[in-house]
Amino acid sequence: MPQGFLTTHVLDTARGVPARGLQVELYRLDPDGGRVLLRSMATNDDGRTDAPILPAEEFATGTYELIFHAGAYLDATDVPPEHPRFLDEVPVRFGISDAESHYHVPLLLSPFGYSTYRGS
Repeated sequence: MPQGFLTTHVLDTARGVPARGLQVELYRLDPDGGRVLLRSMATNDDGRTDAPILPAEEFATGTYELIFHAGAYLDATDVPPEHPRFLDEVPVRFGISDAESHYHVPLLLSPFGYSTYRGS
Protein backbone atom coordinates (compact mmCIF):
# COMPACT_ATOMS: atom_id res chain seq x y z
CA MET A 1 0.00 0.00 0.00
CA PRO A 2 1.33 3.48 -0.85
CA GLN A 3 2.52 5.63 2.04
CA GLY A 4 2.12 9.00 0.30
CA PHE A 5 -0.71 11.47 0.75
CA LEU A 6 -1.88 14.85 -0.57
CA THR A 7 -2.52 18.01 1.41
CA THR A 8 -3.30 21.63 0.59
CA HIS A 9 -3.18 24.98 2.37
CA VAL A 10 -4.73 28.26 1.19
CA LEU A 11 -3.51 31.66 2.35
CA ASP A 12 -5.35 34.91 1.62
CA THR A 13 -2.36 37.11 0.82
CA ALA A 14 -4.46 40.26 0.41
CA ARG A 15 -5.68 40.05 4.01
CA GLY A 16 -2.69 38.21 5.46
CA VAL A 17 -4.75 35.37 6.92
CA PRO A 18 -5.53 31.71 6.22
CA ALA A 19 -8.42 31.33 3.76
CA ARG A 20 -11.11 29.81 5.98
CA GLY A 21 -14.15 28.18 4.37
CA LEU A 22 -12.76 27.95 0.83
CA GLN A 23 -14.23 25.00 -1.08
CA VAL A 24 -11.68 22.68 -2.74
CA GLU A 25 -12.43 19.82 -5.12
CA LEU A 26 -9.99 17.08 -6.13
CA TYR A 27 -10.32 15.29 -9.48
CA ARG A 28 -8.34 12.40 -10.92
CA LEU A 29 -7.78 12.84 -14.66
CA ASP A 30 -8.13 9.79 -16.88
CA PRO A 31 -5.75 9.25 -19.82
CA ASP A 32 -8.75 9.57 -22.18
CA GLY A 33 -9.48 13.09 -20.91
CA GLY A 34 -12.22 12.31 -18.38
CA ARG A 35 -12.33 13.63 -14.82
CA VAL A 36 -13.46 11.78 -11.71
CA LEU A 37 -14.38 13.77 -8.59
CA LEU A 38 -12.61 12.21 -5.59
CA ARG A 39 -13.24 14.76 -2.84
CA SER A 40 -14.89 18.03 -2.03
CA MET A 41 -13.74 19.70 1.18
CA ALA A 42 -13.62 23.14 2.78
CA THR A 43 -10.63 24.71 4.46
CA ASN A 44 -10.64 25.15 8.23
CA ASP A 45 -9.59 28.12 10.38
CA ASP A 46 -5.94 27.48 9.46
CA GLY A 47 -6.68 27.39 5.70
CA ARG A 48 -6.09 23.62 5.56
CA THR A 49 -8.44 20.69 5.15
CA ASP A 50 -9.12 18.75 8.35
CA ALA A 51 -7.74 15.56 6.80
CA PRO A 52 -5.48 14.85 3.83
CA ILE A 53 -7.35 15.65 0.64
CA LEU A 54 -6.07 12.33 -0.71
CA PRO A 55 -5.18 9.91 2.12
CA ALA A 56 -2.56 7.14 1.89
CA GLU A 57 -5.11 4.35 1.37
CA GLU A 58 -6.33 6.05 -1.84
CA PHE A 59 -3.05 7.57 -2.97
CA ALA A 60 -1.87 6.59 -6.46
CA THR A 61 0.34 7.97 -9.18
CA GLY A 62 -1.38 9.86 -11.96
CA THR A 63 -2.60 13.28 -13.01
CA TYR A 64 -4.88 15.25 -10.72
CA GLU A 65 -6.59 18.61 -10.60
CA LEU A 66 -7.48 20.72 -7.59
CA ILE A 67 -10.23 23.30 -8.13
CA PHE A 68 -10.15 26.14 -5.61
CA HIS A 69 -13.46 28.04 -5.46
CA ALA A 70 -11.87 31.46 -5.06
CA GLY A 71 -14.84 33.54 -6.27
CA ALA A 72 -17.23 32.17 -3.65
CA TYR A 73 -14.57 32.66 -0.98
CA LEU A 74 -13.95 36.27 -2.06
CA ASP A 75 -17.72 36.92 -2.06
CA ALA A 76 -17.96 35.54 1.49
CA THR A 77 -15.11 37.73 2.73
CA ASP A 78 -16.71 40.94 1.47
CA VAL A 79 -14.16 41.66 -1.25
CA PRO A 80 -15.94 44.22 -3.46
CA PRO A 81 -17.70 42.24 -6.19
CA GLU A 82 -16.91 42.40 -9.86
CA HIS A 83 -19.17 40.97 -12.53
CA PRO A 84 -17.64 38.63 -13.46
CA ARG A 85 -14.91 38.18 -10.87
CA PHE A 86 -11.37 38.19 -12.23
CA LEU A 87 -10.72 34.91 -10.38
CA ASP A 88 -13.54 32.45 -9.85
CA GLU A 89 -12.48 28.81 -9.99
CA VAL A 90 -8.71 28.35 -9.84
CA PRO A 91 -7.59 25.02 -11.36
CA VAL A 92 -4.22 23.53 -10.47
CA ARG A 93 -3.31 20.47 -12.56
CA PHE A 94 -0.37 18.40 -11.33
CA GLY A 95 1.15 14.94 -11.49
CA ILE A 96 1.94 12.49 -8.73
CA SER A 97 4.87 10.30 -9.77
CA ASP A 98 5.97 8.87 -6.40
CA ALA A 99 3.35 6.92 -4.44
CA GLU A 100 5.56 7.00 -1.34
CA SER A 101 5.87 10.79 -1.02
CA HIS A 102 3.87 13.54 0.63
CA TYR A 103 2.59 15.98 -1.98
CA HIS A 104 1.55 19.40 -0.68
CA VAL A 105 -0.10 21.86 -3.10
CA PRO A 106 -0.61 25.24 -1.41
CA LEU A 107 -2.37 28.22 -2.94
CA LEU A 108 -1.50 31.85 -2.22
CA LEU A 109 -4.57 33.85 -3.19
CA SER A 110 -5.57 37.48 -3.70
CA PRO A 111 -8.49 38.92 -5.69
CA PHE A 112 -6.29 39.48 -8.76
CA GLY A 113 -3.66 36.76 -8.61
CA TYR A 114 -2.50 33.48 -7.20
CA SER A 115 0.56 31.27 -7.02
CA THR A 116 1.23 27.67 -6.16
CA TYR A 117 4.17 25.33 -5.76
CA ARG A 118 4.98 21.86 -4.49
CA GLY A 119 5.41 22.33 -0.77
CA SER A 120 6.43 19.98 2.00
